[in-house]
Amino acid sequence: MSEPSADRPAEPALPAAQGQPGKPSLFAHLLGFWHQQRGQARLLLGMCALFALIYFLPLGQPRFENAVLEGLRLTQWYAREHVILCLLPAFVIAGALAVYISQGAVMRHLGPSAPKPVAFGVASLSGTLLAVCSCTVLPLFGGIYRRGAGLGPAITFLYAGPAINVMAIVVTAKVLGAELGIARAVGAILFSVLIGAIMQLLYRREESARAASSKRGFASDEAGHPLGDVVALFGLMIGILVFANWAQADSAAWMAVHAWKWPITALLAALLGLLLVRRWQWAPGPLLVLAVLVGLAALLRPQWPELAMLIGIGGLMLQASRENAAGQEWVAQSWDFTRQIVPLLLGGVLIAGLLLGRPGHEGLIPSHWVAWAVGDNSLASTLIAAVLGAFMYFSTLTEVPIVEGLLGAGMGKGPALALLLAGPALSIPNMLVIRTVLGTQKTLVYCLLVVAMATLTGYFYGQLF
Repeated sequence: MSEPSADRPAEPALPAAQGQPGKPSLFAHLLGFWHQQRGQARLLLGMCALFALIYFLPLGQPRFENAVLEGLRLTQWYAREHVILCLLPAFVIAGALAVYISQGAVMRHLGPSAPKPVAFGVASLSGTLLAVCSCTVLPLFGGIYRRGAGLGPAITFLYAGPAINVMAIVVTAKVLGAELGIARAVGAILFSVLIGAIMQLLYRREESARAASSKRGFASDEAGHPLGDVVALFGLMIGILVFANWAQADSAAWMAVHAWKWPITALLAALLGLLLVRRWQWAPGPLLVLAVLVGLAALLRPQWPELAMLIGIGGLMLQASRENAAGQEWVAQSWDFTRQIVPLLLGGVLIAGLLLGRPGHEGLIPSHWVAWAVGDNSLASTLIAAVLGAFMYFSTLTEVPIVEGLLGAGMGKGPALALLLAGPALSIPNMLVIRTVLGTQKTLVYCLLVVAMATLTGYFYGQLF
């Protein structure tokens, strides 16, 4: 070994364990790329997932192709039967809630600081009077919650609307037996308040902070119209929503109303126009022209009531946008609900149809699996029925013939009650929309509470009967 020269200092020796810095590991490299290009990385993953889905589609498999058709058929049925007649009026009502109902009134009767008997009583009664499906109630629920209603009363309203349907309970008792109808009525009424109260308790700190924030924000927020006018406005719009969707049922009194549903709806629409002219000071000329157009559509195409409804809603919103700032805000709020909710609902209905098919038809999940899984009154069968009910979509009154068919196929009475308690209040599209209003955590808690209570109630009912 050569000695270092006198005029050149010796180079320090590197420790044996210390080497030159090398390249980062593959995992570290990918992690750094993810942080630097997060948006592009998500897009890449999404494209890869979509490609894999298309690549591995089991085309040629009869069950899969039939399930796709069932999903499309259910979505088409939903678009034809519910979007124009149910959802569009609900969006208009929800938009009006955000404009013409004072936040102070909402806070006094439904807010987090309102007396609990008053808040939950008003919420359950309001929801019960609507008698709508789990999707139609969503814009109204979002409207009162964003306006300042407490979480508990808002959840009570959300559950009560589709679940405590007086006619559905009567039909249940007539078709499926009196004890099942009574059990459904008692369970739904108790659930609406109990689930709302539990949600309020679980998120009491968050609700207290929200109540304090709302108090600071609504001090000068009072409606510019007398209370009687506001009540009349919403009463007429809700009446139009209810009677336009009055379904057929095996009841003489119910069918008597059904025979006159469109004349009643037209009368309510005429009274709404008169109210807007007399008390809201709207210009009468455009509303008169709109009434003529709606009437012509109803006379020339009576088999397409959706056309008359579409013309009426479109004309109402157009005139509202031309009247004043409040009318423009009404249109803006209604459109905000529409653009957020409609895509989620249609996508959710498509998924529900793909998995479970339409009533009387099969999707990916064979119907005999369902009948086998809920064929007794065990806790497992009741839980499966509640979960299936939570994911299926039921329009108003359709749950009764579905449960009747399942009972004929051997379904136990306990699972039948669980399905009746969970099904009308929840569905895949319903969950997707609730998440946009409450967030993922509260939506999961709400769904779990509905399923758990429906399961326990159905199980104890099955053991007793």
